[in-house]
Amino acid sequence: MSVFVIIPAAGIGTRMAHTTGGVSKQFLELGGLPILVHSLRAFLAVPRVSAVYVAVREPERERVQAMIAAHRLLEKVHLVSGGDSRQESVANALAAIPSTGAGAASADIVLVHDAVRPLIDRTTIDHIVDAIEKHGAAIVGTPAIDTIKQVERTADGALVTATIPRELIVLAQTPQGARIPLLRRAFAEAAADGFTGTDEASLLERANIPVFVVPGNPRNFKVTQPGDLRIAEFYLAG
Repeated sequence: MSVFVIIPAAGIGTRMAHTTGGVSKQFLELGGLPILVHSLRAFLAVPRVSAVYVAVREPERERVQAMIAAHRLLEKVHLVSGGDSRQESVANALAAIPSTGAGAASADIVLVHDAVRPLIDRTTIDHIVDAIEKHGAAIVGTPAIDTIKQVERTADGALVTATIPRELIVLAQTPQGARIPLLRRAFAEAAADGFTGTDEASLLERANIPVFVVPGNPRNFKVTQPGDLRIAEFYLAG
């Protein structure tokens, strides 16, 4: 069994662009290293990971190639062209992974991880690989802490229509993944129907593939707002 990782890193990050001089989030420095390098190192530290495929915009390919070379990550890291959406970027990377056939090869696993979740830990990676090996598909998720309200949007604002029991809710993180044939089928069905999901799990769910949840870690958050960098620095220092 081989484990492959896809990191879509073609996003621009418009929510932070005005504070970073147009620099994409994955290239911002955290503890003296680009966020993307932290994410790559986390997966390359796991012996079961065979290779990592990074989807990047073509204008940034040379820059990313130089970055991974400078940090001596070339051996297991491959670059692919990113698409206009996360789903297209992941699909391009999924197509670049060596095809799996019948028998043992069909047990190969692929994980998809946000480039800007740099604090993913080895234990969580191992746990999701184990879950996929056992069940076929899994995501990392954390319990909902706040009370969850279902609302209806009106001209005057949101109107509460129901309270959703917290035990029925998890907050999805990444990695998310599956055995490669299952994820390829989910992506193929979505493409055939012109469906765009919010994450990989949404495509697996749509294909009627059961998706199990592996407990996540609050440290594994997504760097989205300018203040998130300070939080990540705090966790990294601690």
